[in-house]
Formats: sequence, C-alpha cells, structure tokens
Amino acid sequence: IATLCHKEPFLQHSSSFSHIGWNTHLSVVGAASFSDIIDFWFEEGKDFLYSSGRCKENATCQHYTQLVWATSSQVGCANQQCWRNGELWEIFVCAYYPGGNWEVNGQLVMPYKSGLYCSLCTSSMSGCLRLWDHVGGLCEIPKNPCRMNCGEHGHLNISSCKCKCDLGFTGRFCQVRCNVQCVHGHFKEEGCSCLCAVGYGGAECAEKVKFPFQSCDLIIDGNCFMVSSDVETYYGAKSHCQEQGGILAQIHNQKVQDILAFYLSQLETSNELTRNDFETENFWIGLTYKPPKDSFRWDTGEIPKYFSFAFGQPDNQGFGNCVELQASSGFNWNDQRCKTLNRYICQHGMDENLD
Repeated sequence: IATLCHKEPFLQHSSSFSHIGWNTHLSVVGAASFSDIIDFWFEEGKDFLYSSGRCKENATCQHYTQLVWATSSQVGCANQQCWRNGELWEIFVCAYYPGGNWEVNGQLVMPYKSGLYCSLCTSSMSGCLRLWDHVGGLCEIPKNPCRMNCGEHGHLNISSCKCKCDLGFTGRFCQVRCNVQCVHGHFKEEGCSCLCAVGYGGAECAEKVKFPFQSCDLIIDGNCFMVSSDVETYYGAKSHCQEQGGILAQIHNQKVQDILAFYLSQLETSNELTRNDFETENFWIGLTYKPPKDSFRWDTGEIPKYFSFAFGQPDNQGFGNCVELQASSGFNWNDQRCKTLNRYICQHGMDENLD
C-alpha cells in the first residue's frame, strides 16, 4: 500500500489479505515522523468508550482499536513519499496480523478485555513482557522460549531446549566441570565418561585388559563375541562389556548378522534362552537412537551403514531408544526401552590384545 501510495487499504478485501488489519496516514512530507503518527493513533484512545465498544460521537478511534487489538501478534510498517495532485506527500502504513476491528451485528468486537495484564495470554505467546516501570505488560513470543540459560560454558539450542556444552563441561546447564582424560577411548559428553577402545578398561581407558579368547562363543572376522548368561539393562550391559575390555556387539554386515542369528537360534532350540527369571529372550547390541541427531548410532559414535530391523521396526524413537536382537523376529533388530532386562553380546577385538 505504501509503495502504491493508496490511503485506503483496498487489499483487505482480497482473500489473501482478509485477516490483515491496516492503519494508514497521509501527510505532507516532513510534517511528522513514524513515531508521531503512532502516537497520534494511540491518542485516539481518549475517544474510545470501552463500556459500549464504540467511538465518541463524531470521533474516529479505529486506528487506536487496531493498534491495541489483543490478538494481533505481528506488525509490519512502511512509509513512502509520492506525488498526489502535483504535491509531494508521505504515506505511513502499518499492517497487523491477525487483524482486528471486527464487527458483529454492527457492533465492534471488543479489542481487549479489561483485567490483570497478561492473564489471558495464549499458549503460543508463553510469556509476558512487562514495561520498564513494571506497570502493565504485553503478551509476547519470547526470544528464549525455553526459559533456561546455559551459563558461561554452554550454548542453548532453542529448537530442542538443550544445552551444547563446551569441552570439559557437562550437565543439563553445563554447570559441571568434567576433567576426564580418555587415554584409549572416546569421551562421552552426556555422561562425562569414557567409552574405551576394545582391549582397554578403567575410568580413563588407561588399563590394558587381557581377555581369555579361548572363552569366545564365536569368532567372526577376527572379532570375539561373548553371549552373556545373565541379564542387564542396556547401560548395565554396556558397562559390563567395558569392564571386560570390550564393547556391546556391533553388526556391520549381513555375514555377522546371519552367523549371530543362527547361533542364537541354536541356543533357543536347546532351551538355553527360556529361563523363567529372564524378562525376554532378546539380546542387546551396541546401537541406540540419538534424538538430538535424529539417527541411530553405534556406541562408538559411528553412523550405521547396515541395518537389519524386523518388519515394522523401528517404531519407538524417543521411548525405546536401545536396540535388541529380537527372538520372535528371527533375531532381527527391534528398538526397545533401555531399562528392559535382556541378555547381551559383548565384542572383543583379538588384534587389540596381542603384545
């Protein structure tokens, strides 16, 4: 409207602009600033009768009612100089969305409701911006909807409302200093701990762990696989494997999947998987779903290039973030609650333990 130099907001009758409210003002160039014009519109409020929802007789107050319309949440303004009848004028335009000044049976819908400020803010606003003198306030869409701060050692991701901590810090608000040094392993930021390389153990992965490879249940392509005889939660199983200098098993190709599935099916037929004190007949492997990354990752941080999920799986992202070999699906993969008690498969690299 400003560029076309039209004072009347004819676009409001277009379907594309039907929910936009307009305030316009035309004056001689240099006679007023945008701030002056907005103050002028607001001054119309003295001619607005809240009790009846009308303007005083022979007075105009529609600019005011649009300006203070409670449910208008976005505004854009522009001004433009233009020639009209041989004279240079300036037009000021503000567009409000959603618009206001609606009428029902000839009566103006009330632009706001009298009462305690911010008491009727909707959920999409999620905040109240108080004035500098703490008198009154406006519903707002805050720049920080998470209402949290990551302090000096973190950066807030507004989309996920989670802190990304600087190196050496952890915790929800990056408030915990973490000085763990992982000698032979990877630092796990979320737990301020180390994930040890195969063949190493201890809090800082500094201890060489000798593993009795004669105890391997299976050796596939130089990797030793041990099937547990006890049950653990996912993270309990992961910790137990690490204590032995290993990791929860990783399956990178169809060969390893086929051999493990066959071996576990043999245990199943020999009734070794059906003890009454076991919650399931399934086995943890070292794969979890990472919601911030929206992807599955091996415990080493590697992105899988091979998958063998059962039909219809995975289906529990965000609720069942840990992966098991599911007996009822031929030991194909299923995402499961991490607190479930399963048996598990540890993996050890034989080359890592050779002197």
